Amino acid sequence: RSADIRVRRPQPRQLSATIFAVDASGSSAMARLAEVKGAVEQLLAQSYVRRDEVALIAFRGEGAETLLPPTRSLARAKRELASLPGGGPTPLAEGIVAALREAIRSREAGRAPLLLLLTDGGANVARDGTRGRSAAHEDAAAAAALVAAAGINALVIDSSPRGQAKVRSLAETMHARYFALPRVDDAALASIVASAR
Repeated sequence: RSADIRVRRPQPRQLSATIFAVDASGSSAMARLAEVKGAVEQLLAQSYVRRDEVALIAFRGEGAETLLPPTRSLARAKRELASLPGGGPTPLAEGIVAALREAIRSREAGRAPLLLLLTDGGANVARDGTRGRSAAHEDAAAAAALVAAAGINALVIDSSPRGQAKVRSLAETMHARYFALPRVDDAALASIVASAR
């Protein structure tokens, strides 16, 4: 009978794109970037079958730079991430805006973007390039509000030694989940991302 027939229609899983926006400024930048590099490689190894993409943006000095455009290739990631620049002041707002642009591009390409911001919150360069913590934090909060307004799924990882209220506040403005990770660990980062997808 027709009542005995069951038809199951599998729903295709939406492909995802994880965009890392990493604070590459200051003295601990190299250690932080090394752990992020490990997390990116872990995620790509796990994502091979799912065809998910990973991108990496680093911000330091006067602006933000895309170190790894969205890719599914573990070999390409290892090649591109072989040497990562670090040090200098912190243009936090520029990093957030660059990651937001990449997330919107991914969404327009039909992927579900996840923006992961990793910072200790020590912003000291405003978007117009001027130095000063007050203007830099105002710009960072405005950039975080843009992420929330765009409806981008986001995570904020606080890499400061004891957790910073300003980083938590930034996460709230961004409508992002907040994690304190004083010692950035590649396995922990990969696990946080995997649980958020």
